[in-house]
Amino acid sequence: MALLILGLVIFLGAHSIRIFANGWRQRQIARVGLGRWKGLYSLVSAIGLVLIIVGFGQARMNPVLLYVPPALLRHLNILFTLIAFILVAAAYSPRNHIKAWIGHPMVAGVKIWALGHLLAIGMLRDVVLFGAFLLWAIVDFAASRRRDRAAGVVYPAGSPMGDAVAIIAGVIVWAAFAFWLHRLLIGVNPLI
Repeated sequence: MALLILGLVIFLGAHSIRIFANGWRQRQIARVGLGRWKGLYSLVSAIGLVLIIVGFGQARMNPVLLYVPPALLRHLNILFTLIAFILVAAAYSPRNHIKAWIGHPMVAGVKIWALGHLLAIGMLRDVVLFGAFLLWAIVDFAASRRRDRAAGVVYPAGSPMGDAVAIIAGVIVWAAFAFWLHRLLIGVNPLI
């Protein structure tokens, strides 16, 4: 569990710099350059992600049950993850109403993904993993929206084509993950 927690601290810590130390971040970018900053940021994030994956795998060897969710919540999580995948796709699809409305659909998608998994799985390792991501996403979403308001950010208006691209891409990637990749990468079939 310690490795999982260390990975979460590194990964989510790196992703929290803009929330808690944006001035420092800007000074570092000015000092080392944007390309080098992105490279260091990516390296630290990758190290954190590897530690999360290895730590979660180790934590699975010593399961600790905290609560037993009703089966309905496991099925509801399928819907939550579908919505989360559509939100993440909307973050990268140009000119869609979802991004225009939410502003930060990727972070909103992480919130829904994490909440769904917390409701569906009651193991300690899952509560640590998804609870950390949910807490980070709540704080990051609020900070990002506050930063947008302060800067007067207005997202481009959406279009039906942009909405269709986001929804179709999200559904396709969700289906690939739900029907194949989740079992392959995580070892769990989410649809049973």
